[in-house]
Amino acid sequence: MIGPPLARGPPLAYSRSMTETRLPYVKMNGAGNDFIILRVDAPGFDLPADTVRRLCGRDTGPGCDQLIVIEPPSRPGETAFMRVWNADGGTVETCGNALRCVGRLLLEASGQESAVIGTLGGPTVARRADGTRIEVDMGAPRLDWREVPLAEEMDTRGIELQVGPVDAPLIHTPGAVSMGNPHVVFFTDRQDDDFVRGAGSLIEHHPLFPEGVNVGFAHVLAPDHIRLRVWERGAGLTQACGTGACAALVAAHRRGLTGRSATLALDGGDLTIRWDETTDHVFMTGPVALDGTGTVTL
Repeated sequence: MIGPPLARGPPLAYSRSMTETRLPYVKMNGAGNDFIILRVDAPGFDLPADTVRRLCGRDTGPGCDQLIVIEPPSRPGETAFMRVWNADGGTVETCGNALRCVGRLLLEASGQESAVIGTLGGPTVARRADGTRIEVDMGAPRLDWREVPLAEEMDTRGIELQVGPVDAPLIHTPGAVSMGNPHVVFFTDRQDDDFVRGAGSLIEHHPLFPEGVNVGFAHVLAPDHIRLRVWERGAGLTQACGTGACAALVAAHRRGLTGRSATLALDGGDLTIRWDETTDHVFMTGPVALDGTGTVTL
């Protein structure tokens, strides 16, 4: 059993019909990154952007960083499919912290030790770890410029991008990584709120990134310790970003700044990230917590 059983509250139930206007939800967080999680009984579930914004709004709905829907599996071998909307109403490929939360729900429901979760960014395996922590196999990082993607060919160890004056940039030459969604990681000790918000919002929609980009600000404290803040595409500055933590470790190791594993300290808590040399897969381990349950109107 991972933490308190979910059965103590209303169950995470499948809807009877795609046309129902009310659905039960579970609210969870992974290292402070919080989610409303719904479950439906048919694939291809969709919501209007304004409905997503209303539900995610702290003043207009239960409030969350991302809205998550668990659907039936889309491919053989999957346990379920996870669909993700950011707070701005846009869909995204995947979310690392949400994968841990959904993984916990699926593992609690099945009693199994692992679950395969399909996403728009590809399948992911979630496993039980120690205590209330869940480990997620995030797969191999995508490092070619076309896979990030970038608008033009560049060495993704350090791409041609900077913020500030040409002759004295404040930050420059970030690493670029896709963990099923696009990331750039700047190495800097400038991590105050105003700087992260200003630089992050500026870079998120830069023409170099045709699909937009998540922007990480990583301060390497030791070869096995990174302080990280992330401006998430479509969500802004959040308490934690699981795929961002994976991207930061990969980018740091490729620059020779860290080993292949490290503790990533985010605003909402610590994540353990390991880039396995044998499989080339990135493994993320971190906490999940149940915040409450309720019903939403669609």
